[in-house]
Amino acid sequence: MSAKQGWEPKAVITREEVCKLNAQVMAMPALEIVISEDLFRIDSLAKEWDIGTVVYQPVDSSKIPIGPDGKKVGIFLLHGGVSDFKSVERVARLLAEKFAAKVVSMTFPGRFYFLDPNRDWPGDVENADGSARTPLWTKETVITKDQYAVVKDISKRESYGTLISLAAKEGTEFYDRMAAWPVAFEEAMKETARRQFPENDFSIYIHGHSTGGPFAMMATQRIPNITGIIGYGSSPFGYMYPIISGDDWDFPFNQLRLRTWRDTARYMYEGMKHSGIGLPMLIELTFERWEAAKKRPNFKAEDFIHKNSPKALEKAARASAVRMKLSGRETEALVQRYLGYTRELSGPGVKPVPPFLSIHGIDDDTVTLQRCERSLPLFAKLKPSPKIRSVSLGAGVHTWGHTEPELPLGIVPPVARIWYEAIMQGFYVT
Repeated sequence: MSAKQGWEPKAVITREEVCKLNAQVMAMPALEIVISEDLFRIDSLAKEWDIGTVVYQPVDSSKIPIGPDGKKVGIFLLHGGVSDFKSVERVARLLAEKFAAKVVSMTFPGRFYFLDPNRDWPGDVENADGSARTPLWTKETVITKDQYAVVKDISKRESYGTLISLAAKEGTEFYDRMAAWPVAFEEAMKETARRQFPENDFSIYIHGHSTGGPFAMMATQRIPNITGIIGYGSSPFGYMYPIISGDDWDFPFNQLRLRTWRDTARYMYEGMKHSGIGLPMLIELTFERWEAAKKRPNFKAEDFIHKNSPKALEKAARASAVRMKLSGRETEALVQRYLGYTRELSGPGVKPVPPFLSIHGIDDDTVTLQRCERSLPLFAKLKPSPKIRSVSLGAGVHTWGHTEPELPLGIVPPVARIWYEAIMQGFYVT
């Protein structure tokens, strides 16, 4: 497929068109692919961190497409706020099988379950003895229940139910990790790109689903060969979140939010609200779905980047600086590094934010098309401002996993097709 000058996506793709795209992709032959894990350890802020990535690529690597810039197409996937690599596994497989792309899915620090070959988290998120699930920042990490207090918050009950968090106690390993993980996240993305997508060979097209969106945005200016942002239900820079949502999440950095059956209920409602089923059945379906969903991590440390809490970021940076006994100048530099995670970098010699294709399902009540449209004037103020286009699909909810009879793989095939066309037909050529 040759690049076309000035290729533009359709702003609105009807449900009928979505189903046609789905049929076209499903009719394509499937290449033989190989799936492998790349597990590695990094040092960041005087702590070790184990990082889990999964790589999907055609067995015959010569089939990896060459984009309009003459480099191989590499796709870097970040999942959302509840899960790990498994929530984007369907799109990763399809991109490799149908479009021959090399795809790497990186799990957020602390969320890859190294202790089970199936990578499924055991047990439940909350336990009767007052303990709860905590991140596995290294294979050896053990966070005991004396390192935190359980906090319940009903301030957002109307939309989220009761929020349940683990407040890490100062002086504990849990506290130190909660202060330090943002830098580990940045360094993990850089190392993943270095290991899997050599700068001279690959152009990277990065996707962050929901919570992963702000981290994808962050990576675009810190990894030289990221050429574009491919979106579906992707949040923008963290500082934009309260502006476009009208919602404030100014929580302390040391609070790890647990994701429970309440979050499953939120996402179930998106897909079922037009089905006409009654509340009892919806409740039953929620708990049936939760039995599978609780195998995913279901905790979240990333709110104060995703939803912009500069006060929490500064306190986290200063807590890490105290632990490492940094000088005053080093401390202020670390604070500025943290504060930079929620917004674009600017100034002479800084890599610009690349083009962004933002796609939204019609029943996505979480990262809505309206929020995307409210972000457009904010992106326009960046210097230089990136090319950004929004696409409204006539099907799809927030999560990748929701399926329908006409869309047995959900929204994945149509979105993958649009991404591929955008890449190969020159949307990201600047």
